[in-house]
Amino acid sequence: MSVMAEMLIGEILKTLPHRYPILLVDRILEVEPGKRVRGLKNVTMNEDFFNGHYPGLPLMPGVLILEAIAQAGAVIMMTDPAWRNHVPVIGAIDKVKMRRMVIPGDQMILDVELLWFKARIGRARGTASVDGETAVEMELTFKLVERGPETPA
Repeated sequence: MSVMAEMLIGEILKTLPHRYPILLVDRILEVEPGKRVRGLKNVTMNEDFFNGHYPGLPLMPGVLILEAIAQAGAVIMMTDPAWRNHVPVIGAIDKVKMRRMVIPGDQMILDVELLWFKARIGRARGTASVDGETAVEMELTFKLVERGPETPA
């Protein structure tokens, strides 16, 4: 499959089942279905988690950065018509390295590459970077499960 152009929030909402406040991808810059994706997350002080996470020292929680990377990675599979009726669910997160704090005003670039995929189970490597500097890197294992009737499409 060829590289697809950027996806704005309306198309992301049609592609991923996540909704506010858990939808953590603002834009997909490019995606090569079945191979890789590059997404974007604007970090603003308006996000609710800053109210309770280290008041006075606004740091984006590491687990939410991992979730943002995973959501961007989900687009790799969700843009493939063969998997439109499925949802990628995290099975394992490994090799996590937190290298830089992410704070309000940062713009995270989310890069995810599919390492392998077989029998509805896959493995991907992802990074979140700010200003060209790696903030977080990780690997994750996921499983594709069928969407339920109440899952947004």
